[in-house]
Amino acid sequence: MATALCQRLQLKLPLIQAPMAGGATTPQLVASVGEAGGLGFLAGAMLSPAQMREEAGKIRALSDAPFGINLFVQGRPAPEADEMALALRLLRPWHEELGLGAPAAPDSFCQPFDEQLDALLALRPAAASFTFGILDESQMRALKEAGILTIGTATNLAEGLAWAEAGADAVCAQGKEAGGHRGTFIGEQRESLRPMLSLVYELAQNLPLPVIAAGGIMNGRDMAAAMRHGAEACQLGTAFLRCPESGISPIWKQALAEAREGGTRLTRAFSGRYARGLDNRYMEAMADWEAALPAYPVMNALTAPMRAAAARAGCGELMSLWAGEGVAGARALPVAALIGELRDEWRAAYR
Repeated sequence: MATALCQRLQLKLPLIQAPMAGGATTPQLVASVGEAGGLGFLAGAMLSPAQMREEAGKIRALSDAPFGINLFVQGRPAPEADEMALALRLLRPWHEELGLGAPAAPDSFCQPFDEQLDALLALRPAAASFTFGILDESQMRALKEAGILTIGTATNLAEGLAWAEAGADAVCAQGKEAGGHRGTFIGEQRESLRPMLSLVYELAQNLPLPVIAAGGIMNGRDMAAAMRHGAEACQLGTAFLRCPESGISPIWKQALAEAREGGTRLTRAFSGRYARGLDNRYMEAMADWEAALPAYPVMNALTAPMRAAAARAGCGELMSLWAGEGVAGARALPVAALIGELRDEWRAAYR
């Protein structure tokens, strides 16, 4: 079943590897997905333009297959003083537990989006995807002139329609099951938690664009179900986290191996934007405060030293172990072997 989207991206399988920021999407992972017939995606949101160029160069040295780059659409943050004070006060005991100095605000909270976009345009990947916001007319025009297929993220119909009006080439329907950060930019994040199949069907019925399904897709049967609901391709993230090519820490991989169904939850406590990950002590202790914390990327920058120290100490209870609802189905296989199994399962589901 070769969809129009797959033909344009030269894919042998309607499979896209989710761009998971924070180190998971190594050049080896991205290239291996492309070599196996899917579309690999570099998570560029937390990289400087120089780092983006370096990582893209490594991918191209490993494979001639097309790949994509993902960015977060965000401006320069201006946090409220009282929110900052609260966050720093709440983080102090966690820093003390890890033997760190008092938490403090960094010099900057995120990479400049306009500079990242300029770097992406110069790199000319086959595709670019965007989340947390929407592009303006001039940005969309620049992507089209560069010949880059543009994918917007939608967690509700209003967002899908907005991306269609903006001129996107495809929309990624992010269901509530998805691991990592919610992409909502119209309405409240907690009110845009539609099950993936329901959201895919609604977007496919109402948009003049190809729809990519994302959220809880762990095997070929899940892929087939999403495509029967109208998706032209499926985006998988958690399914790749246990692969040896994944760049996450050993303690994160071990936590994934031990995860059980129902073991994830949404939280703002790590980053200031709702994200789904494995439940742990930090999430539970901060639950009563999370609504008052600074928004992304401020809180994400403030917790970075704690998360890094926890990873060095092997303390998963203080790490953001992002994972989707289907985490119990993640397989510890090399990328090529995993995609081979996904292909067989997908074909069998259609037979």
